[in-house]
Amino acid sequence: MLAQQKQEIIALFQAALAPVLAGTSLTPIVVLERPRDASHGDAACNIAMQLAKQLKQNPRELAQTIVNAVLANPAGKGLIEAVEIAGPGFINVRVCAAAKQAVVKTILAEGDRYGRSTAGAGKQVILEFVSANPTGPLHVGHGRQAALGDALSSLFDAQGYQVTREFYYNDAGVQIQTLANSVQARARGFKPGDAEWPESAYNGDYIAEIAEDFKAGKTVSASDGLPATANGNVDDIDSIRPFAVTYLRNEQDIDLQAFGVKFDNYYLESSLYADGKVNAAVENLVKAGHTYEQDGALWLRTTDYGDDKDRVMRKTDGGYTYFVPDVAYHLVKWQRGYHQAINIQGSDHHGTIARVRAGLQALDMGIPQGYPDYVLHKMVTVMKDGEEVKISKRAGSYVTVRDLIEWSGGGDIAKGRDAVRFFLISRKADTEFVFDVDVALKTTDENPVYYVQYAHARICRILENWGGDESTITGADLSALTAPTEATLLATLASYPEMLARAQSELGPHQVAFYLRDLAANLHSFYFAEKVLVEDEAVKLARLALVVAARQVLRNGLALIGVSAPTKM
Repeated sequence: MLAQQKQEIIALFQAALAPVLAGTSLTPIVVLERPRDASHGDAACNIAMQLAKQLKQNPRELAQTIVNAVLANPAGKGLIEAVEIAGPGFINVRVCAAAKQAVVKTILAEGDRYGRSTAGAGKQVILEFVSANPTGPLHVGHGRQAALGDALSSLFDAQGYQVTREFYYNDAGVQIQTLANSVQARARGFKPGDAEWPESAYNGDYIAEIAEDFKAGKTVSASDGLPATANGNVDDIDSIRPFAVTYLRNEQDIDLQAFGVKFDNYYLESSLYADGKVNAAVENLVKAGHTYEQDGALWLRTTDYGDDKDRVMRKTDGGYTYFVPDVAYHLVKWQRGYHQAINIQGSDHHGTIARVRAGLQALDMGIPQGYPDYVLHKMVTVMKDGEEVKISKRAGSYVTVRDLIEWSGGGDIAKGRDAVRFFLISRKADTEFVFDVDVALKTTDENPVYYVQYAHARICRILENWGGDESTITGADLSALTAPTEATLLATLASYPEMLARAQSELGPHQVAFYLRDLAANLHSFYFAEKVLVEDEAVKLARLALVVAARQVLRNGLALIGVSAPTKM
């Protein structure tokens, strides 16, 4: 049922409870849930069972009192068909057919806005994802982060939030010097396996590409527009370093563009040091009294905030441990006004959560205990031709996002992007995912993105065969929609807004993929059970209105997760 209808039914229950609760201090919240078994009705409520003990009443008798009052309320006319008691005191509600059918006209009227909400209006949220080290091409784990992060950002946007997508570059660690050493070795003519090749160097072909462009004196630019020009001097490590970092940032930009993901802001770890943010955060922690010196190192009392042991902040050599700039970075987020922050990261970052949160708590600046939120994802295994693929020639040791897009589209980048984006959010983030390229290439029901997109294309073909003016169906008499498959499709369409709100609040964009598969399945079932272009004009127009509404919701849902809605397949 529609959200407005749900609220109206809740209001009927609240009105029914008012005389029952008179003289008490009870203020129960009425919750309506969708029954697992559709034969039980359209909504179920257990409020009578919740209140029975407190009111010292039999739950079924209390339920009967509520039912009688709901049925007697004239406000329910045209909305409620029946209210029944089941089991020990459950109350099942059946909604009138006309009320169920109303979703079609709501969708036709709202179009692209259907499912969107203003619940988050006036609130800011920042989502940080991908945040790859600028030391190599993006791997499939980064791809999963990109798909999850972008879809989750869109979910917040759909709820009315002001959303910022941010990419944090770890450009200040030891790995940056390793990158520079690797490029320098290649520029000097060495290769992996040579005695002169650095032990910890990066071995992918991309290192050779960077070295060649450096020697050629080329200029490259990253997303922030800052160019880096190579001087060609293979002995100048200080010139190689910024050129290599900018080169790879640009490469990652190209991969993200192919993936259809855009960021609003890029933040460099190096800027935290350059702007004194890291030192300032440490000084504030010391002033707050939550640190101590031991064995020549500076420690943070993270155990005061739930960590299993205290953590070193500043090592004996004066350098900071890796979680310190993370604390500084998230303090900056808070100071920028983002009081809700969400990080999408690999599950290997699990150990840093307690430390970062403890560091923020220890600043005594009023930052809440659960800040920031985290969505941790597990690894992606890539299968191709029936075998696991572990390496890429270009990357050297892993499969890249670019590889996956090219393979999954059979060379068609747009098709590959759709497949990869849909597949990578089609499971809960905290589950391991096996990406089967062979399945992504199939044009059968086994391929989930094809299955959903084909539902959209099928509707477009029906409308093309009809050849009429879609504006004429807005006045269709929807009472003709009485078949079981039509009822199922109506219920699924009506649940779309509630699904979006739930997916956003639970930080679970996989729910959108689940929903789209269910909607596509219901559309296909309807298509095979009921002919749309029948001779009966009233039935034809009603069914055309239904499929146009389904097309709209498919299009809305696919757009939200960054997947196209083709009109032909």
